[in-house]
Amino acid sequence: MKPLLADAIFQHGHSPSYETFFRGLGIMKRREFIKSVAATSAGVFLASGDSAMAMREIAANDKINVAQIGFGRIAHYDLGETIKHDACRIVAVADVDMNRAKDGKRWIEEKYSKKSGKNKDVDVKIYQDYREMLQDKSIDAVIISTPDHWHAQPAMEAALAGKDIYLQKPASLTITEGRAMSDTVRAQKRILQIGSQQRASTPWPQFKRVCELVRNGRIGELKHVEVGLPSDPVWGDAPKSVVPANLDFDMWLGSTPVVDYTVKGVHPQHNFSRPGWLCIENYGAGMITGWGAHHIDTAHWGMGMEYSGPVEVEGEAVFPTSGLWNVHGKFTTHAKYANGVTMEISSRFTNGVKFIGSEGWLFVSRGNAKVTASDPSSGSSNKRALDASDPKILHSKIGDNETKLYHSPEMHKNWLDCIRSRKQPVAPVEVGHRSCSACLLNGIAMKLPGKLRWDPKKEKFIGNAKANAMLSRPQRGEYGTTKVKLS
Repeated sequence: MKPLLADAIFQHGHSPSYETFFRGLGIMKRREFIKSVAATSAGVFLASGDSAMAMREIAANDKINVAQIGFGRIAHYDLGETIKHDACRIVAVADVDMNRAKDGKRWIEEKYSKKSGKNKDVDVKIYQDYREMLQDKSIDAVIISTPDHWHAQPAMEAALAGKDIYLQKPASLTITEGRAMSDTVRAQKRILQIGSQQRASTPWPQFKRVCELVRNGRIGELKHVEVGLPSDPVWGDAPKSVVPANLDFDMWLGSTPVVDYTVKGVHPQHNFSRPGWLCIENYGAGMITGWGAHHIDTAHWGMGMEYSGPVEVEGEAVFPTSGLWNVHGKFTTHAKYANGVTMEISSRFTNGVKFIGSEGWLFVSRGNAKVTASDPSSGSSNKRALDASDPKILHSKIGDNETKLYHSPEMHKNWLDCIRSRKQPVAPVEVGHRSCSACLLNGIAMKLPGKLRWDPKKEKFIGNAKANAMLSRPQRGEYGTTKVKLS
C-alpha cells in the first residue's frame, strides 16, 4: 500500500476488507496465510470458532471488559490511563509471577474503591497463565504490558480469541514474528493499538504538530532526519539465584533460550523499578527499540513512510564483551528511504527527532516529561521540547486543504473509542510493525559490516543471507508465534 493511500484509510477510520488491504501490501490473503503457517504449527492455544463469533456483543451502555496481561512497571501506566474511563471495566489480570498478579488485583480493586467510594466495588480475577484468561468470552479486550519477547504471541492469541488489544511497544522481538502478528490481527479484524503515545494529542501535542508542519512543506523539501536516543544504564554483576516459588520462570523465558535465573535479569521481586531484561538481547534489542519505537515512529509519521521502511541501512555500535547485559551501547546508524530522505540515528544526539529540510529545520521531543520515574529526560539547558530554525514556523496555520494527521485523545481513550466504533486507532498494528521493523533493521546494521539493502515490500534483505537469517530467531518448546494455532 502506498503511504498516502494508507494514511487516507487510517486517518479517517475506514477499515478495508483484509483481502483488499493484504493485496495492497503485497501480502497473502488471510486463508493462504493461515494455511501456510498452520501447516508447520503445533499450536498451544486454540480459539473456539471464528473471532467474530466468539466476540461478546457490546451494547451502547455496556462497559468494555478489559483484562491485563503482565503487571509490572509499564502496566501501572497502562492501567492508570485506562481505569479512569467509565467506558471500561478492568476485570482480570494475569502474570507469570503470582505475587505480581496478586499485586495487580489489589491495585485495581483499590483504584475502583477509591473511585466509587465503596469498599468492594469489583472482584478482579487473577491468572498465572494468560491463555486460560483468554478463554473467558466475557472479556472483550486485553492490555499487554509484558517484556518485548512476550508481545507478538499473546497479541496473536488474543486476536484469535476475539479480543481487541492494546499492545506496548515495540511490536515484536523480530521482524518475522511482527509480520505474523500484524497479518493475524488484521485477518481477525481486531482493533489493536500500539503504545506509541507520541501520536496522541494528549499529553504531547507537539509531535503531531511538527509532523503536520513537515508534511505540509513548512521547512521546504524534507532532506534528512536526525533521531537521538538515550543510553541504557550500566548494570552490575548478576549472580545466579534460586527461582522463587511464585514465578513460572520457564513461561517467563517463553520462546527464548533456557538460562540461569537471576533477579536482575528478570524483574525485581519487591518493587516495580526498571527491570534488567531491558538490556539483554534474548528479550529485546536495547534502546534502538526501547525508545526507537517512539522516535522512529514519529520520524515515519513526518516523512509519510508509516507503511514502508528504509531501502538501505548501515551502522556501528559498541557492544559489551562480558557480563549478562549485552545490548548495544553507543551507536550510530544511517538509513535511506525510497523517497530520497536519509535518516541518522545516534546516541550522541539529543533525545528527540529533528527534521531537516531545504528551507529550515524542526526539532521535537518530550522535554522533561516522563511516563515512568526511570524514563530518561529529553530536555537540556539548550534544547526545548519544540524548536525550529525560524520561530515563525511554529505558528504557521495548517489550511483546510492541507494534510491533517489523525487527531486523537490520549492513547488508551482512543483505543476504547475505537473498540466501540470499529474504526482504526491512531497507531494501528501495521504502523506499529513497520516502526518496529525499522528499529530492528538498524539493530541488525549495528552488527553487520557494510551497507545493507532492504526491500520493504517483501521484507527481505537483498543479496545478504547472513542479514536475512537475523529476521527471525529460533523459538523454544511450546512457545512462540510459530506455535500459535491459526485455525
